[in-house]
Amino acid sequence: MSDQTLTAPDDNAADAPAGRRIGVYVCHCGGNISDYVDVEKVVEDIRDNGDVIVSRTTMFACSDASQQDIEADIRANQLDGLVVASCSPKLHTYTFRGVAQRAGLNPYEYTQVNIREQCSWVHTDDHDGATAKATALVNAGIGRTRNTVPLEPMVVDTVPHTLVIGGGIAGLRAAVGLADIGLRVTLVERERVLGGWVKQLGRMYPHNKEGRALIEELVAQVKRRPSITVLTGAEVVGKAGSFGNFRMTVRVGGEGAGTIEVLVGSIVVATGFDAYAPAEGELGFGLDGVVTLPQFKELVDAARGPLSWRGRPVRSVAYVYCVGSRGTAGCSNQYCSRFCCASTVQTAVEVSGLDPSVRQFHLYRDMRTYGKFEPLYTEARDKGSVFLKFDNDEPPAVAEGPDGRLTVTVRDLLTERTELAIPVDLVVLVTGMVPRENQPLVDVLKLPKGADGFFNEIHPKLRPVETVVDGVLIAGASQGPKTSSESVAQALAAVTQSAAILKKGFTELDPLVAIVAPEACTACGDCLTACPYDAISMHEEVDRHFAVISAANCKGCGGCVPMCPENAIDLLGYTDAQITDMISSLAEVPV
Repeated sequence: MSDQTLTAPDDNAADAPAGRRIGVYVCHCGGNISDYVDVEKVVEDIRDNGDVIVSRTTMFACSDASQQDIEADIRANQLDGLVVASCSPKLHTYTFRGVAQRAGLNPYEYTQVNIREQCSWVHTDDHDGATAKATALVNAGIGRTRNTVPLEPMVVDTVPHTLVIGGGIAGLRAAVGLADIGLRVTLVERERVLGGWVKQLGRMYPHNKEGRALIEELVAQVKRRPSITVLTGAEVVGKAGSFGNFRMTVRVGGEGAGTIEVLVGSIVVATGFDAYAPAEGELGFGLDGVVTLPQFKELVDAARGPLSWRGRPVRSVAYVYCVGSRGTAGCSNQYCSRFCCASTVQTAVEVSGLDPSVRQFHLYRDMRTYGKFEPLYTEARDKGSVFLKFDNDEPPAVAEGPDGRLTVTVRDLLTERTELAIPVDLVVLVTGMVPRENQPLVDVLKLPKGADGFFNEIHPKLRPVETVVDGVLIAGASQGPKTSSESVAQALAAVTQSAAILKKGFTELDPLVAIVAPEACTACGDCLTACPYDAISMHEEVDRHFAVISAANCKGCGGCVPMCPENAIDLLGYTDAQITDMISSLAEVPV
């Protein structure tokens, strides 16, 4: 099925079994928990809970041996509920759901209690308090499990077609990868030509290939694959349907032009980044001879001999790092843009190759030529580049003298804060990446943004290309600053995720979604405005109206539940009965 709508019975908790048989397992986590929490006491204290049949400690609950022991306990004791007190549910929810399922227990009758991040790690100085809190949290987990009912995943049919938004190196590589695994692809690019930033680049480290040549090869590969449709000068302006069956509206040809509708099963967002634009006067920006890194890189790539700027030979260059990044010179961006240091030292090496006599001064806060880029830093020094470290509280100052000559003043931390005045022909502001302005697309896709303004993934290590919107994946610099190779790697990860979703022809969604009791709903509409995912609509029958929730579109955030004045909405997995029991377990005076 392409969509599902669930409705609630009169009492969601009424079907929960009375007299449960629950197993509780408290993890030592190799000392991460047991060094600060008396796990044996926690187990002893919760044994009085009438529904607990099995209670044990385990050194590593997530280990294969412990998983097998839990499975054996479930079978031997006919457990109908499972509580694991260990680390964050972000890490092992699916691990222990698998344990339950393999043992014949419904995976949604399992609760993971976080007594590591939420208890032991934040109360390292209070052993007794941490132990009491852990006991309360575990009792709350038992209360939630006591009121669970068996749930089944929702099965959703999927369309073997992916929409890739963005025609830079990440989007192009994703399109090729998707086509090669047998999926149809529609590639939408806002500009008239494909290639993004990489198309503008010359030689790139470490492979020494030109960026424009890499893009030309990728574009040629796209053209050779008939399953890829390319739409340039186009924008995504609408989304309907649900996960696995998105109906995307694409405007082609700009404002006032026509639109087409594309039916896709997943979406890969690879919209790239923008370069930081310094404000007028920021570190001398606006003075003749003060340029940004992209401008200087273009100058160097085009040079076939010694550098010149507006007809004048360039004999000296000063690079000012971290412009627009890490709060330097008062900018609001606190993140590191990752690629800037490596790009700058590579450019300095190229300048030395054009003219070894050019004097080059690198004014930096921290040099971050990580991994394979470290040899570039060494090579730049070997070829004469001078590196000067400044304090963020005392950034360099750029001034123009009466003769039009630029002077950079810096206090060098490496020479006991010696103040140096360096006359140069060019000042290069090493600008980083900033999020690309995509508010209309954000509004269409409901994409979450992080504190840095880039698109936000679910988990940086476990689910690095997935968003909270099922079926919408992110890749490349739209997720955060990264190099071209890192962007390609992430694009291929998005390809893998799309294949996992679409190649089977169906997928399963968690049933932990909001449901409506139609007989209690008065069609006031408050829930419609509360839902950020447009998952709620109003259903009309002969004698009444009531809200219905699309289970495939619902993300289980619960934002609609407190908005309902009639208490007609409940959230499966976190029902009123479950939350009330959890609060009672934690409160000194039971609710």
